[in-house]
Amino acid sequence: MKTYPSFKAAACHISSVYFDQDACVDKACSWIAEAARNGAELVVFPEAFISAFPVWASVWAPVDTHEFFTKFAASAVTIDGPEMDRIRCAAREHNVFVSIGINEATVNSVGCVWDTNVLIGDDGSILNRHRKLMPTHFEKLAWAMGDGSGLRVVDTRLGRIGALICGENTNSLARFALMAQGENVHISSFSPRFPTHPAGEPAYDLEASIRLRAGAHSFEGKLFNIVSSSFLQDDVIDMISRDNPVVRRNIDEASRSVSMILGPDGAPISEILRDEEGIAYAQVDVAKCVAPKQFQDVVGYYNRFDVFSLFVDRKALVPATFIDESDDAEYGEPGWKGVPEIEGLS
Repeated sequence: MKTYPSFKAAACHISSVYFDQDACVDKACSWIAEAARNGAELVVFPEAFISAFPVWASVWAPVDTHEFFTKFAASAVTIDGPEMDRIRCAAREHNVFVSIGINEATVNSVGCVWDTNVLIGDDGSILNRHRKLMPTHFEKLAWAMGDGSGLRVVDTRLGRIGALICGENTNSLARFALMAQGENVHISSFSPRFPTHPAGEPAYDLEASIRLRAGAHSFEGKLFNIVSSSFLQDDVIDMISRDNPVVRRNIDEASRSVSMILGPDGAPISEILRDEEGIAYAQVDVAKCVAPKQFQDVVGYYNRFDVFSLFVDRKALVPATFIDESDDAEYGEPGWKGVPEIEGLS
């Protein structure tokens, strides 16, 4: 008879050390070790943990954010860089899977940064890289658009794991693309706060929106959802506020994120973290995803694929495609590269 994995998951509610990628890596490695000591086999970090969520873009005009963006881009990291190598080593050392949000840099442009989620295996291998498809609202001043190359579910010993970043969990098509690949463990990573209005006005309720989206995906997919949000510490708020009391109040009064783990019925199965850093733990028993599928299985019998269809383009986007000529072709032949010899010139 078929058996299903069961494991302890850890959702980290944690603050970045803004613009200091090395300090963020130090902190991540420490928390990975702590979660592993407590029996976790999957450790999840928030959106853009390494090393800053661009909250400044929500409270300052673009003309006032160049200093922030310069530091933001300078502290972005690459998938194959030394920072990620250390995270991968920590995953391998502690035999845990790690999901972590990074600001991803590229050699193609010093100012291009992606909002990226990386899933690392318990052997230290990179299992998937997902770049947020569309930055949300003010995030467009900081992040580039991603592509569909990371809309993948990875088959692991813990189950079939997928991930979406922050507002992507509102995107029904992106969510369905993961459910259609048999996802039974979902990772949702979120920002610390999301100011949308001046203090005192009705505003976006980040906690409520996280609960709604995470619960909906769990319930629709009959899956477990590990929600990890970042936490904004006072020193970061001070830095962003620049001693401006109006800006400070706009950040202070913005709704805070929450971290938690939800079961296949959409209800929380862990403590809910909000007001201080910590780790939420819960047992994820994939066998509990089976029985609810009897009621609605939206990627199985409870759908009409003759009526609805979804096409997902997973090609990675690049700024240009170069076709190089071969080294061994002679002048005048197809594939030649170089400068022709011209008679009379030396």
